[in-house]
Amino acid sequence: MQSEDQEVELIRRIRSGETRLYGHLVDRYGRMVYALVARIVDRPEEAEEVTQDAFLKAFSRLDRFEGRSSFRTWIYRIACNEALTRARRTRRHYTEIDERRLVLLPDEEVERMEEWAVHERQLEALTRAVARLEPAERALVTLFYYEERPVSECAAILELSESNVKVRLHRLRKKLYLMVKDETATTDETE
Repeated sequence: MQSEDQEVELIRRIRSGETRLYGHLVDRYGRMVYALVARIVDRPEEAEEVTQDAFLKAFSRLDRFEGRSSFRTWIYRIACNEALTRARRTRRHYTEIDERRLVLLPDEEVERMEEWAVHERQLEALTRAVARLEPAERALVTLFYYEERPVSECAAILELSESNVKVRLHRLRKKLYLMVKDETATTDETE
């Protein structure tokens, strides 16, 4: 694992003309970037294409990388923006939840979602619910829950304030809870 200082030196060398070294950054972050992109766009081939586009864009803009964040955060931001742009073009149908239901749902009830991990049916419903979120919502869920990135890094990648990320995560937990509850209630009625 490279230290940040080594990474900064690597980027300096790439900028100075040792472009073949860029492969080290692709090797280091490629799988992580692909995992993020794959959760935002729908098809694996499309995720591969978006990942490549993100790394090409980062390479062409490497002179703009100022080091205010880590390279990982910077490449995630580029990849996330590329994936969101691609996902918006597909214009899939995403699940909407009535705003009143979100507001009226007690936070304590949402805490039950953590208990679902032991119940396979609810866990499967949760996975399907995440897939039905809008691309920007899936990006945030992916970064925070799947990638376990801190709120500050999610904010930097998505270009939001930390408080906005916290509010969105809170609302997303409620939305996912209601989506899973609705799906499992429908399943219970048909069984």
